Amino acid sequence: MLLGLYMKAVQQLTGETVYTLLLNIDYITLLNELALSELGEFALHLVVSALVGIGLALAFRIVRWPVVQQTYAAIAVSLLIGLALFPTTLLSDRTPSIESGAAWSWWLVGHAVYGWVLGELLGLLKRKRRYLC
Repeated sequence: MLLGLYMKAVQQLTGETVYTLLLNIDYITLLNELALSELGEFALHLVVSALVGIGLALAFRIVRWPVVQQTYAAIAVSLLIGLALFPTTLLSDRTPSIESGAAWSWWLVGHAVYGWVLGELLGLLKRKRRYLC
């Protein structure tokens, strides 16, 4: 939710359509045929976000890194996802220009913050689990 709220605020304050890009499914076959509301698109984004979080949580249980390393890894993964998805802006006329440095910056800062928060939350779960076991 944090990333979505951040992107929505950035879009409202700057006019850069990064929130639209976050929710954009124009390029996904079958999904692009659905007439989803903003809430529906946001819910879809939350499902993807939850899957990323679960995937990282499972990966961190395997590698058993210290919390700080987990947080750095979560930031890196989130930034890689952001880098991979930004070019999808070429596939829609509703999203920012691929050449918009401001949109790239807002987009990557949002993904870095998301990764940091996710890493910290997973670290909290790790510490809590250690005390409960």
